Amino acid sequence: MNTETSSKKKSLALSGIKLTGLIFISRILGLVREMTKARFLGTSELADAFGIAFLIPNLCRRLFAENSISVAFIPTFRGYIEDAATDAKRLETKQFIAATFTLVSFLTAVFVVLGMIFTPLIVRIFFNKTDTSVINETVVLTRIMFPYLFVISIAAFFQGILNGVNIFSPSGFTPILFNTIVISATYILAPYSENPARAMSIGVIAGGTVQALFQLPFVIRTGWTVSLTSLKNAFTNPGSRKVISLVGPTIIGMAAYQLNDIVSTALAGKAGEGIVSSLQYSLRLQELILGVFAVSIASVILPDLSGLAKRKEWDAFGNMLSQAIRIIILITVPVTFFSLVEGRELISLVYKSRRFTEESVVLTLTAFKYHILGLTFIALNRIIAPAFYAQGNTKLPTLAGIIGFGCNIIIALLLVAPMQGGGIALALTLASFANTIFLFIFLRKTPSVAIGSILKITIGYTVRLVVFSLIASVPIYFLRPSLLQRFSTYNRLFAYGIPLLVSGVIFAAIGVVLLILFHDPAVETIIHKVQTKLKRG
Repeated sequence: MNTETSSKKKSLALSGIKLTGLIFISRILGLVREMTKARFLGTSELADAFGIAFLIPNLCRRLFAENSISVAFIPTFRGYIEDAATDAKRLETKQFIAATFTLVSFLTAVFVVLGMIFTPLIVRIFFNKTDTSVINETVVLTRIMFPYLFVISIAAFFQGILNGVNIFSPSGFTPILFNTIVISATYILAPYSENPARAMSIGVIAGGTVQALFQLPFVIRTGWTVSLTSLKNAFTNPGSRKVISLVGPTIIGMAAYQLNDIVSTALAGKAGEGIVSSLQYSLRLQELILGVFAVSIASVILPDLSGLAKRKEWDAFGNMLSQAIRIIILITVPVTFFSLVEGRELISLVYKSRRFTEESVVLTLTAFKYHILGLTFIALNRIIAPAFYAQGNTKLPTLAGIIGFGCNIIIALLLVAPMQGGGIALALTLASFANTIFLFIFLRKTPSVAIGSILKITIGYTVRLVVFSLIASVPIYFLRPSLLQRFSTYNRLFAYGIPLLVSGVIFAAIGVVLLILFHDPAVETIIHKVQTKLKRG
């Protein structure tokens, strides 16, 4: 039994490593997708139209499909398959799958049809009344992409079945397929489409369809068949009713987040041409960093924190949380300073091309310099929240998130007029800061965790990294103009890539020397582990 358990743990660990690798590739391709969008659309009205058109079904996907599957379907499905020892229980499980699949298919189909009918009314929320041409194009693009909600909901359902039986790789690979198809469709279809945005929209619906179809053979291989049943059975099945009861309350919390996105985008759409797309380009760069580091660390520590909480080993719980916080600060604070100094070069290297002009660079940089200030806070939020989940507490982090979203909307309303896109980006940063503050406040309500000690360590370590990063930023700030001039005659890759590389090496070298000189605990831990491994080797 112990051998079997150990084997399962190793298998799950290997699956986790594979999934992390797939997520990383997907994030890179997501950035390439944005680069493709920048090349064909830049920060034009057409780019704004595509951004808003894709936002509408994508928000619905996050609210209903992903939320329903992760929070409600998978736990219920796991409960069924763990009891499916007899033929009768297996039949109940199959009936539950059929009922849930029917619900997902029916409800999303109805929602898509209604959404396409009322698209002209929906898109007007995001524009001024005078923007007639861009409104009409947004209606067309939205109607092309609205069915994406249906196919991606089916894909999410298939993912739920696979993840429920501990199969993760196929679902982890589908975003790679999606991004690849969107990128390819844009290049292939753009010459034959009314405009490149429509080519990209066709790529979105095609990519979503492939995401669903790709997973189907793996689902069939599990032995759990997918079929439709009557609507009466779908709505009365005990399992599907349980899914509905579980997902209902979480939609309320998620709705606040989605409303936040809608309001911010609506404000951006009315602030001027290119504001929506520049904010999206800026956020994509930020999300790449978060996806690689913060999300990975949060995923790794949550199971360990849960185990420590279950065993009531609160000292070890606090130590692990403090260590994770230090690692996040060690990564995000230097990245923030480097990005503030080299933001223009970074944006130019990644995006500047045919339609993404110098004006687009300036517009995106305006948003990016305010977005990047919130990097540490957003990353900390994704690390601290699992400390609540590990203790079975979902209400307090949700409340902190809702407070943050409320701050975002209020501040964005106040700043959008004087600062345009920069005001909306700054609002998100200030809201993330408020979220962090309230998470620490609410953590005080869990007496098992020594929050005072953790907070002291967090503040002290942040101040230290700010000082070190500031020192490391000074030489690259003064070296930057001469480096850019030296390589200005080369193509984009070398003109911006080499100065960024040289600046990055100098910045990192100074930072590492400072960390070693002042005996940084995170660096000393890494050095100790490397030395131990070398001795064993």
